[in-house]
Amino acid sequence: MILTVTPNPSLDRTYEIPTLERGAVLRATADRIDPGGKGVNVSRAVAAAGHRTLAVLPLGGPAGAALGDLLAAEGIEVAGVPVAGQTRSNISAVEPDGTLTKINAAGPELSADESRALLETVRTRSAGADWIACCGSLPRGLAPSWYAELVAQVHQAGARIALDTSGPSLTAALAARPDVVKPNAEELAQAVGRPLRTVGDAVEAARDLRKLGAGAVLASLGADGQLLVDADGERFASARVATVRSNVGAGDASLAGFLAAGGVGVRALASAVAYGAAAVQLPGSAMPAPMDLDPSAVLVGDTVPVGLELREPAG
Repeated sequence: MILTVTPNPSLDRTYEIPTLERGAVLRATADRIDPGGKGVNVSRAVAAAGHRTLAVLPLGGPAGAALGDLLAAEGIEVAGVPVAGQTRSNISAVEPDGTLTKINAAGPELSADESRALLETVRTRSAGADWIACCGSLPRGLAPSWYAELVAQVHQAGARIALDTSGPSLTAALAARPDVVKPNAEELAQAVGRPLRTVGDAVEAARDLRKLGAGAVLASLGADGQLLVDADGERFASARVATVRSNVGAGDASLAGFLAAGGVGVRALASAVAYGAAAVQLPGSAMPAPMDLDPSAVLVGDTVPVGLELREPAG
């Protein structure tokens, strides 16, 4: 069972448009509404793979009620923490070439009591969890140290924790020694304070995060592939992708694939890449099901291509 924690979830509305033209009236060719938030997406991908998952998240107002209903419809067990504020709604516009424009709302401000209730819900519902995945930005009202507190709490209970966040929240949590952190290239560059131009740069940055406390680093390097740096060394994998339709939630799908495959080693890395490659070929923030995966498209290299220049340099 994989328990997910999403402190700032959302309803995600995605519109597919011919082109994004500022100041114009745009007509969508397709649209959809999905449960949103990084941890929510991890739960959705885990549930689609047939595994049990429990989503812990604050829910407020009509949007929060709709979010809970959408998750339940996907077979996800929900442990909602009632909050006074309104759950946020985000908007994404996707063009035919895969270019994505997002508008993310700030979300509600959580009170001290609501913050404690969220931590307590994780504590009481985490028995039997194989992994706890804590994902996304922190809402207003939660200090950057909130994730660090949660990591320490999870470890005291003897569970493993994967963390997907960025900025001060990631930096503060590293000292609590999360078992896995999953930055993308930009988040990795921000964490170490220097640009990443090659896969080798990413390897060095991931090593730095391990020195600061991360047990393993699973880094998404966009179209170039994914990098896993842990106590056993460095491994790199990539996948062929025919058409990119939307990259919303692709990193979350990757983390779900990694954890569903055990969260350790080259098998988990290959699963992460397969899930991420499948996700970018789906509309909106749809999460891949097993039928969407193509493990034969995944290439796990014998060596890490440290000299490979990133198609999208970071930092």
